[in-house]
Amino acid sequence: MPLKNYGVLACRVVDRRREGAPDDTPHYQLHLTDGRGTNYRGAVNVLSQQAPSELLFLAIDDFRHPVTTQLPPAGSGWTELRRQPGGASLDFIRGNLFAPESMRKLPPDVAGPDNDLSDRLDHYIERAIGDPTAALYLFGERWGPERNKRDKVFGFEPGNGVHDLHMNQGSVGQFSSTNGVWQDGALLLHFPAESRWVAVFLAFQSQAWHTDEQTGHPIEAAPARPVQREAEVRILAAMVNPKGPAPERETVTLINASPESVDLNGWQLADENDHMVRLPAGHVAAGATVVVQGGNGFELGNRGGAITLLDPSGLKVDGVSYTETEARREGWTVSF
Repeated sequence: MPLKNYGVLACRVVDRRREGAPDDTPHYQLHLTDGRGTNYRGAVNVLSQQAPSELLFLAIDDFRHPVTTQLPPAGSGWTELRRQPGGASLDFIRGNLFAPESMRKLPPDVAGPDNDLSDRLDHYIERAIGDPTAALYLFGERWGPERNKRDKVFGFEPGNGVHDLHMNQGSVGQFSSTNGVWQDGALLLHFPAESRWVAVFLAFQSQAWHTDEQTGHPIEAAPARPVQREAEVRILAAMVNPKGPAPERETVTLINASPESVDLNGWQLADENDHMVRLPAGHVAAGATVVVQGGNGFELGNRGGAITLLDPSGLKVDGVSYTETEARREGWTVSF
């Protein structure tokens, strides 16, 4: 079954604590408060119980994605989210938040500066602590409030917090029971003075990157970590907001980047709501482009969205996203 209580905590971070050896399952602990003065703890995994033990980490210093416009107000506390596309819920595979191969494995806490996961988290969290306008959004599973019970790390009462702040699908073995789609965890930080978002994503090396659309369970053997895949066919551009009245002729342009002709029979594009449109049947020559017109429910929303390319077996080959700002420019082509 998926996570019991998935959502996002809109809060401020006021303190942090690093855990390391001899802890069996060390975490990077966050003391958080919302606008009503409610205390929470955010428990960030920095070591996996399942081999390989080092986590995969990615920080995007200038994160631009339509999900940032779907979030609840800063400091508003806990909001439960529906596990479906089109809202604030996260899915590392279907939401096109980042390229999985850009993640890097990091040890939890070792001697020396800026060389482990805790150091990298410190870089962003300490800055947020020092900026009274900074907002933090934690995606994961809620626990508590635990009446008449103090928090074991920061001592506030009642105990209350958020964990599973990492990828929550594609797991095997004892952790497969928490698999699900549109329920991935993450940390998003907003620095209003800079009009800038920072995103921090974590995953376990044992997790698969192709998962079932309903259960989130692995659907094929996955490598030990996401690897660079030279996609033969890639999404090159999209006409999201064509000139003229509705219905508009939205299009997506693909390119065959490989040196060989590729058969497109059975390939599909998916929009952010999982509506599909088939690619034109036939072969696309090496270096050639193909333009796919929307229809059959496939739509490119003007408030931002995602586009995913699927091969004949239904596996993701490429994925992109665009923001409301990019979509607002009528008649302009968005390039990726």
